[in-house]
Amino acid sequence: MLENLKAIIKNVLIEIYHPFGFALILSALFMYVHKQCDSWKTAIKKWMTWFKTDASFRRMFLFVTYIIIILFRTLTNRGMAINPVNNIIGIWRINNFDENSKQIVLVNLVLFIPFTILLFWNFTSKLLKNLKFTTIILQSLKITFVFSLAIEFLQLFLRTGFWQISDLFFNTLGGIIGGILYWIGVSIKNKKNDK
Repeated sequence: MLENLKAIIKNVLIEIYHPFGFALILSALFMYVHKQCDSWKTAIKKWMTWFKTDASFRRMFLFVTYIIIILFRTLTNRGMAINPVNNIIGIWRINNFDENSKQIVLVNLVLFIPFTILLFWNFTSKLLKNLKFTTIILQSLKITFVFSLAIEFLQLFLRTGFWQISDLFFNTLGGIIGGILYWIGVSIKNKKNDK
């Protein structure tokens, strides 16, 4: 009887813990909007006006949405890890092992491709001194590595998921691929503008 009660309390606490970070972020956002606007109707009207008329607002909205997706995927939508440093090396190959492991590697790689593209799309003038290939790649490497490292340490601290070097590597590689795609897009756009 006592073991069942302990199991129930543990499960309830884990279910509250899972969405806690996401709930905290969303609550802070809602409270900020609540304090800044007279009413929710006014806030929604302002937001719709900004979205319709301001291209930079739409770009920033996409970027923030994608960051929330990354944080939800990597920090808040996970079970508690008993030992977050259980497999510090991680998973490196995408063949010769189970389907779930393949998906983990591919998700870690693909997750940061749009992140880098959206980051540079919003903050080109602040992050890039020039639009040369090497500058974009080095910035992609640095920014994605630091952001991914921060996520890995938060996973370690919050005990959500596992701290793994392979995650750090594939996230950073995805960021570099995103940087390459951004450079290709900018190059194509510049060639069209030169004609």
